[in-house]
Amino acid sequence: MKEPEGQSSSAAIADGSAQPAFVRGEFEALRQHIRQQILGQAELVERLLIALLADGHLLVEGAPGLAKTRAVKALASGLEGDFHRIQFTPDLLPADLTGTEIYRPQDGSFRFDKGPVFHNFVLADEVNRAPAKVQSALLEAMGERQVTVGRQTFHLPELFLVMATQNPIEQEGTYPLPEAQLDRFLMHVRVDYPDLPTEKAILLLNRQEARVQPAGAPHRVSQSTVFDARRAILDLFMSPDVEDYLLHLVMATRDPAPYGRHLAAGLRYGASPRATLALDRCARARAWLGGRDYVSPEDIQAVAPEVLRHRVILSYQAEAEGRTAQDFIEELLGLVPVP
Repeated sequence: MKEPEGQSSSAAIADGSAQPAFVRGEFEALRQHIRQQILGQAELVERLLIALLADGHLLVEGAPGLAKTRAVKALASGLEGDFHRIQFTPDLLPADLTGTEIYRPQDGSFRFDKGPVFHNFVLADEVNRAPAKVQSALLEAMGERQVTVGRQTFHLPELFLVMATQNPIEQEGTYPLPEAQLDRFLMHVRVDYPDLPTEKAILLLNRQEARVQPAGAPHRVSQSTVFDARRAILDLFMSPDVEDYLLHLVMATRDPAPYGRHLAAGLRYGASPRATLALDRCARARAWLGGRDYVSPEDIQAVAPEVLRHRVILSYQAEAEGRTAQDFIEELLGLVPVP
């Protein structure tokens, strides 16, 4: 019996993975689906897709009302998986994230009731409003991809993405994430207000949605397609010169003296080896989303600020002078020779 056209099984090749053109088409449809719901935040949409392809997690910072929650919900609606939003508050407990053991009086045993962290897509809203022990529980789950309760270990879903948000205003009563824990996030993305034409388009979209319930995605991208795409980005060509450029850029965050004494004087700590891995994955994902089969220096430069800004710690003197990690990285990008 002939298979219907358009079925994912018809795009499979001998090893069980999907054909490259089919996988690219699925992700392009997913990108268009998100862009129809998220206006004026093209960079956030791209970073979400990069995090999905690079198998990492996002920390998004921006003022309220900039579609941070809507963005991850739109991503989840176009993918095969489930979504859960967690509102972080000062009275939240680690068990509220990971789950807890419940006593069963019928047989005198305990049963583990899984928490919201066991979903495929998790929005940790205002993550800096919860105490350190709650933040640690989330970050441990992100890093280890498992939760241990007593003597039992429970594995999280293979497709697992956390988007944590934090509000840059109203810092009273918050618990800033320590630098060592920030390193567990693949990228730190900042979102800003839309321009006037985009604000008008948002207004019209909101009115339209109030009248008619918007249709969902025509179909949901399967998890196997996501895993095929992740394997595909690892096969992209990266020349030795471009690879050396990536390594020199990360090394420059640790020892910037060859590029300027003022840079060295303003630095306390540079990026960790985890930054090298993240920069490689993110640059590959960006190149793949751009339809290319090779990684260019422009791909590395485009994602470097989001990958490195939360991994670089400036000196007290540099902070007192009003310099930021973003300024430091942008200056390095202009000084490290490009192949």
